[in-house]
Amino acid sequence: MIVPVTGVFAAVLGILLLVLSVQVVRFRLKYKKALGTTDDRDFEAAVRAHGNLIEYAPLGLIMLGIAELNGVASGLVYWTGMALVVGRILHAWGMISGHGGEHKARALGIVLTWLAILAAAILLLWNVWSVYG
Repeated sequence: MIVPVTGVFAAVLGILLLVLSVQVVRFRLKYKKALGTTDDRDFEAAVRAHGNLIEYAPLGLIMLGIAELNGVASGLVYWTGMALVVGRILHAWGMISGHGGEHKARALGIVLTWLAILAAAILLLWNVWSVYG
């Protein structure tokens, strides 16, 4: 069985990862810094935007993929995945635009990400309970 809905979201998040990786590499080349960061807040923000994506996206995608494989309605998987992807894009944009400080997009992005993970967890638990409960 294929997971086309999750596959599309994985592809979009993969592209976002590459975009954020390029941002980090540009700073590493600029400062000739292979590990860690400098006092440049934009450098630190780029590293954390990249790192934060790595911290949240894999679990969200795994949960979406399991839900899709388990037969959760594709519309529910789609909207949960959309919240995850939009949340990750907003968070990254807010981190970089806000230079690592407070930014509305950053806050909204993490809230959307958390809601997507919570929704995926509820969908998975509901699905398992419906089948085996």
